[in-house]
Amino acid sequence: MHAATPLTHGRPGSVERVAVHKTVLMCRPEHFTVSYRINPWMHPEDPTDTSLAVRQWEELYRIYLRLGFDVELIDPIPGLPDMVYAANGGFTLDGIAYGAKFQYDERGPEGPAYMDWFRSHGFEVAEPVSVNEGEGDFLLVGERILAGTGFRSDAASHDELRRIYGREVVTLQLIDPSFYHLDTAIAVLDDSNIAYLPKAFDEASQQIIRGLYPDAVTVNDADAAVLGLNSFSDGKNVVIASRAVGFEASLRERGYTPIGVDLSELLLGGGGVKCCTLELRR
Repeated sequence: MHAATPLTHGRPGSVERVAVHKTVLMCRPEHFTVSYRINPWMHPEDPTDTSLAVRQWEELYRIYLRLGFDVELIDPIPGLPDMVYAANGGFTLDGIAYGAKFQYDERGPEGPAYMDWFRSHGFEVAEPVSVNEGEGDFLLVGERILAGTGFRSDAASHDELRRIYGREVVTLQLIDPSFYHLDTAIAVLDDSNIAYLPKAFDEASQQIIRGLYPDAVTVNDADAAVLGLNSFSDGKNVVIASRAVGFEASLRERGYTPIGVDLSELLLGGGGVKCCTLELRR
């Protein structure tokens, strides 16, 4: 994958962003509901609307197709309502899929289901030893992997990443239970730029982020609270929660093209755009 090349364009300081072709894996939320509580967003006592979740997910699917992405699908499995959050199903890079090993028993069967899919679609599968929740906590920024811990993925999984991929892996400590996965607190914009929520991290991790990405976009609490950072970018177009209006404005100022989508029903399970999107890197 080649980094987007910025070109001066328009007002001073702005750049022309370059879209990079993406291949992603998604899972239609045919069995989506909130029947248990494993994060602060989930309230099983409140009703959910599976048909609405499907319609909202289909809009995200159509956006990806319009952007020219290759979208592959894994079949949903009855009894696994969170399988729609495909990002948690593993991490892929260099044709190798590092499988997920979930923190909570309710999601445990998703790990083998995704690993079976990876095997049948040409990936070499690295079976996990340590608890990890895939791209929920592992984000590739250029050649560097940012890796979250604190709520779901064990820090030992970061050592597994290093061994499997031979890349730089930077450990970041999450401290706010509402932002329990790294992809709820950091958005990868391109190979060298991110957006993030500082308060989701401990002070040491904030210092690391500031050192690596001094020009990072920071988001406000209101945008973070609708999982605005749980977004997916091709280097130019950034698909975000439609209610994250401040983040949208910041992206436009930086030369990106934000595309809003309403995934409010899937937010009831604690997931947004990125949660529904697992990037496939063969």
